[in-house]
Amino acid sequence: MKSLFKKNRSKRIGVIGAGGWGTALAAILVNNGHDVNMWSYESEVADNINKDNENYTYLPGVKLPNKLKATNDPNKLKKADGYVIAVPTKFLRSTIKENKFDFQDKLVINVGKGIEKDSLQTVSNILINCCEVHRDNYAILTGPSHAEEVARNVPTTVVAAAFNHEKAMEVQDLFNNQYFRVYTSDDVTGCELGGALKNVIAIAAGVIDGLELGDNVKAALMTRGLAEMSRLGTALGANPLTFSGLSGLGDLIVTCNSHHSRNRAVGEMIGRGKTHDQILKETKMVAEGLNTTQSAYSLGMKHNVEMPIAEQMYRIIFENVDPLSALDDLMTRSTKREWWW
Repeated sequence: MKSLFKKNRSKRIGVIGAGGWGTALAAILVNNGHDVNMWSYESEVADNINKDNENYTYLPGVKLPNKLKATNDPNKLKKADGYVIAVPTKFLRSTIKENKFDFQDKLVINVGKGIEKDSLQTVSNILINCCEVHRDNYAILTGPSHAEEVARNVPTTVVAAAFNHEKAMEVQDLFNNQYFRVYTSDDVTGCELGGALKNVIAIAAGVIDGLELGDNVKAALMTRGLAEMSRLGTALGANPLTFSGLSGLGDLIVTCNSHHSRNRAVGEMIGRGKTHDQILKETKMVAEGLNTTQSAYSLGMKHNVEMPIAEQMYRIIFENVDPLSALDDLMTRSTKREWWW
């Protein structure tokens, strides 16, 4: 399939979703010389961006480029050369269908990190099977990258993955600059699963922080969590080496340790005694890891992959099992060798 873009030419990019991450990436694209229009579900968010150059709701305190446009009208994105989709996975189907976004013959870049709860599909499968996105026009941009830091031009590295490597290079050309470095990959499955599954481990890391259990157990959690991510990814056709890269280990480190991490913060609330329902009522920002915990547990069962951390997190979140009891179950499992392959 031929390239959809001419290199170094200014492109018209529609960004679907005006959360913190979508806003930060829209700012990068504008700074790189592209014509960007960002669609927001909430009209007041679009108004604030247009009038005050700030997303007070999802990225407060960050001054946005004057040339960044925002809208609540999906029709104003119709002339875009390509799209960035920054929508939480649980709302992806409804957002695309209700607003009638047309992706035919367009490059579509997913930046969300999740696995659909009921279908157990990654975003690529949802968009290709249900939203008329051609497989060779799909790409994912992922890696250790908090919106709060990217929006302030803090040096960041990510990876663009596509089934057609030429499209990964197009994404690289769109976003790469002096503070946002983009690598490429052809392992879409691995990059999608890494970005999604690390959120489950990040919630567990937050539980450890909430319980004030210290560094030893958190290091063990991250290491063994990476093993679970790799096991499931390999079973689903990913390259296991992908999980040692930016979309796996890199994203895992930042999400398990940063005060910016919504998933880690949710885990910390759980560690301090709050229930799943209480957290949902109190938190406006979406933590993808809650739904992904259900998906990861179900995928492990479906593919007969051992995922003890995901299993215990499922029990803690959805069956109200005491976190210390779950930790005891993990520590007293039968002994085995470290390497799983």
